[in-house]
Amino acid sequence: MKKKEIEILQIKTNTHQQTLAKEAAEKKEMHTTINALTAQRDQHLATRDTLQSQIASTQSLIDAKLSQQRAYTMNLSAQARHDVPELDFWTSNLGLRIEGAGKNDRLKFVFTHIDERDWNREAWFELNTERRDYEVLTCRPKLEQERVEKVVERVNETRELVVLLKGMRELFTEVMKV
Repeated sequence: MKKKEIEILQIKTNTHQQTLAKEAAEKKEMHTTINALTAQRDQHLATRDTLQSQIASTQSLIDAKLSQQRAYTMNLSAQARHDVPELDFWTSNLGLRIEGAGKNDRLKFVFTHIDERDWNREAWFELNTERRDYEVLTCRPKLEQERVEKVVERVNETRELVVLLKGMRELFTEVMKV
């Protein structure tokens, strides 16, 4: 009987030892998993922090660009307030009409009220704005090329279209008086 009890106790002890070994292995596996998850969480947190700082810097760049764009738009609208009255002056008082020349980057400026004998007679020139420096391509009536080039040189120096319009009108007036 005692032998049987000893056997039963040995079986229970073995089972208990196996259970303890299994639990120790599970505990070790859980600690390994916890450590791996902790490392992964730390890596994700570091990535999140990096991304947040990148987002913040990108957002500040976007805000700066938007601010510059708003300032540019305000500058354009402020300039437009001055352009409209000036354009009205040129069209109403000096008989100027601005048309497209049939191609991109080309404008046709048509003057009337230049010839005292015929107010409806037109004088015009085409302006090429494709490059930084302006270029007068054709004129009617024909003008001296040297004088036109002088006017265009002044315009390219000052970058003011008024200089071009005034200079070309003067050249047309001189030619039509003859």
